[in-house]
Amino acid sequence: MSDKKTLTVKLVRSPIGCRASHRATVAGLGLRKLNSERTLEDTPAVRGMINKIAYLVKVL
Repeated sequence: MSDKKTLTVKLVRSPIGCRASHRATVAGLGLRKLNSERTLEDTPAVRGMINKIAYLVKVL
């Protein structure tokens, strides 16, 4: 199962002051503190979440 594609996402801007749905998306991706990173499976759902909050995160 190691042939699954993954993405590493890093939270580079604070979600404070953003829309509630954007804060929920950050939490849904498993990002908590600033500069926290998560390695996620590359699926259309995850891609959509990243696109929604692209101004807050960086894909490594």
